[in-house]
Amino acid sequence: MAAKAKKKSRPVVSGLVVLALVATSGYLTLELRKQEEPGVAEVRNVGILDGGRGSGDSAKDEGGESWSRLENPARSVLRDADGRIRAVLTDGARTATLTGPARTFDEPTSTTSKVSTTDWVRLMPQAWEKGAEKSKWFKKWYAEYDGSKEDDLFAYAFQYVAGAPEKKDEQGIVYAGDANFGPLNTTGAEGGDLRLEQSDFYDYLGVTYPFRDGATGTPETMRARSLDCSGFMRMVLGYRARYPLMSSDTSGDGLPRTANGMARSKEGVDVLPLAGVAPDDRPSAIDQLQPGDLVFFKLDTRTKERLDHVGMVLGYDTEGHLIFVSSREEVNGPTIGDMGGVSRLDGNGYYAKTLRSAKRL
Repeated sequence: MAAKAKKKSRPVVSGLVVLALVATSGYLTLELRKQEEPGVAEVRNVGILDGGRGSGDSAKDEGGESWSRLENPARSVLRDADGRIRAVLTDGARTATLTGPARTFDEPTSTTSKVSTTDWVRLMPQAWEKGAEKSKWFKKWYAEYDGSKEDDLFAYAFQYVAGAPEKKDEQGIVYAGDANFGPLNTTGAEGGDLRLEQSDFYDYLGVTYPFRDGATGTPETMRARSLDCSGFMRMVLGYRARYPLMSSDTSGDGLPRTANGMARSKEGVDVLPLAGVAPDDRPSAIDQLQPGDLVFFKLDTRTKERLDHVGMVLGYDTEGHLIFVSSREEVNGPTIGDMGGVSRLDGNGYYAKTLRSAKRL
């Protein structure tokens, strides 16, 4: 992290508020509205089907639902009988964006941003490929989660923001609740950083964790209830959603340990390919991003080629800005807040200018 700050007491943050009606502020509905506006020459975001035809490869099932294909990246889009988008599934990725009940994510003590959305991002049991809509595994999975209010990746993420209540499993282990970024750095060993990185999900849990490569994650007491930026993503995607986890950046298979390792891994699909870490390597456009994508940043000028921050795309706020959630030192934990820089991927703010790549797992 480039900017560091000592933790102040974290004010209580409101949780998830389910709205009765959300007209156009959700990601899918916002993009559908863009398609209807005159003068839009090319729109490549989720939910845009080129007049409903996509690539020309479409079919309707017995219930009137239709499947179409899009490119950049290659993906399948499901619409209901009335033409409304129900799901977007990307070739090579396990995360799926489904349309579900409306809800709002906000953090009023740290930002004015509110993301009101009907998007639910869930992890499929295997990576999507063209034609998988005919498979038994997908039909079973989709039947279970279509319209479901069961916690998804966004719900998991907001269970670690300031003021989030504790949740315990049957063994009494606290697996959710207000998380810190990391312990105070009392030695200055990391170049003046006020909080230490390297707090993984098992540090938060306070339990040993056996990885599939035979390594064991051993928690440090001083890191209890702490998650650095990549540890936060590993908690949400790995421990909670059960995406495979590597024990490091080099051992095992699945999601690596660090932001740099994640960005450079072969997992998932590179939505915004990494061109480099220099200021002029900022992606020229972010049109391809959709909810649930991992976004990677180059914040620390002391390192050379290493990407040093990762977050997850949440969606457009009510003012039309693309917002992401991540764990940060400035507020000592997971947030969509604006301390140290607004949580926007568009424009020319701190995080927008330091964005370097994005991946869809």
